[in-house]
Amino acid sequence: MQTKLTLRLEDQLIAEAKRYSKQHGKSLSQLVTDYFLNLKQRDTDSLGQQSNVSNTKASGLPPITSALKGVLASAVVDEADYYKYLEDKYLGNKSL
Repeated sequence: MQTKLTLRLEDQLIAEAKRYSKQHGKSLSQLVTDYFLNLKQRDTDSLGQQSNVSNTKASGLPPITSALKGVLASAVVDEADYYKYLEDKYLGNKSL
């Protein structure tokens, strides 16, 4: 069932929204629907991550960085490995 919704917005914002909708071949109603569906999806995604330590909002990290956080937690790499890598990279070991 569809229901009519009245929104009060600034004239300039409405004009920009109409331009955008025309450029993208969508109605204003479809743009608003897409926006609300996007909000719903983001809310659902964040609810699923609330128990996850790497929650993007809590950590302030971008989603891709948050997804990678902790991937190398079990890796055994020490400072000497890093210095070796830098020597090889900048002093001539071309096998990298």
